[in-house]
This record gives sequence, structure tokens and C-alpha cells, in this order.
Amino acid sequence: MKYRDILIFGEPVLKEKARPVSKIDATVKSLLKRMYAVMQVAGGVGLAAPQIGVPLRVAVIDIGEGPIYMINPVITWYSEEKCEFEEGCLSFPGVAINILRPERVRVAYVDDKGNRNVLEADGLLARAIQHEIDHLDGILIIDRATGKQRLEALSRLEENLKLIEAQGMLAKE
Repeated sequence: MKYRDILIFGEPVLKEKARPVSKIDATVKSLLKRMYAVMQVAGGVGLAAPQIGVPLRVAVIDIGEGPIYMINPVITWYSEEKCEFEEGCLSFPGVAINILRPERVRVAYVDDKGNRNVLEADGLLARAIQHEIDHLDGILIIDRATGKQRLEALSRLEENLKLIEAQGMLAKE
């Protein structure tokens, strides 16, 4: 199922490990632009390619400072300090779960121009990077939830999907 062009929990591609990008060509650049547009319309701060059905290691993040296009991102360092924060996910419309994650990370990636980058991030950006790389590894927020959180989240998702379907905004593909 899709909502706002984004696959919803239950679609198999969301649980698969995405394949590395071997070449940055017009197709990959077009994918990045499409992902950014879909993310903006949906009101998210990040989107991974598997969320739109493309099993490639590509993510887009924008926490309000402009897009960061990440191709083949790898977290090379995590801080020992962790913090818990409520996370939502575009593949779980209307659901938020408290997730414990490292406060800071360092990520290596290639950008849309083919440049190698290393970025050290904290706060919301660090959280978004970890969330999107989880997607690329087939890990969803529900996989990081406690048993009780998981049951509550699935119940909320079911209710929200019924509302979305009633509004005619759910595409079954």
C-alpha cells in the first residue's frame, strides 16, 4: 500500500537490505530529486529509497537547512552518549515511538555530484541519519520498539490507515 507515494509498513521491500549504488548517473540523480519532492509533500525530514519501492542505498535528509543527498552512506562512528526521542516515520503514518539512539554520529557518503563526504552530526540531524540508514538496512522504527510500544504502534497504524482509506488517499499497489 502507498500513502502520498510512500510505501506503508508491510511492504516486503521495506524489510530488505538495499543494494549499493554502483554509478551516479542521470537515473540516480532523478531518483534523488523525486525522493526530495515526495518527502517535502509528505512533510518529512528524511526519506530512504526503499520507502518509494527502490531498493538502493540512497537517502535524502532535510532538517530545514537544505537537502543532504546521501548515496551509499555508512555510519563510521557513534557516540557513547545516547538519548531517547520520539520518532515518526513516513511509512507509519501518524505513528511515533520513543527510540533510544546515539546522540552523535559520523557518516561517510557520496553526494549527488559524486563527491565523497564525511559529516559529523548531532541532534535531529544525527537521528535522521540513523533512521534513514536503518531503512537502507531493512530496519524500521517498530523493530527498535519495546513489545508494548510495538503493539500500541501497530494499533495506531491500523486506525490511521482506516481513516486514510476512508478519505480515499490510500493506494493499493
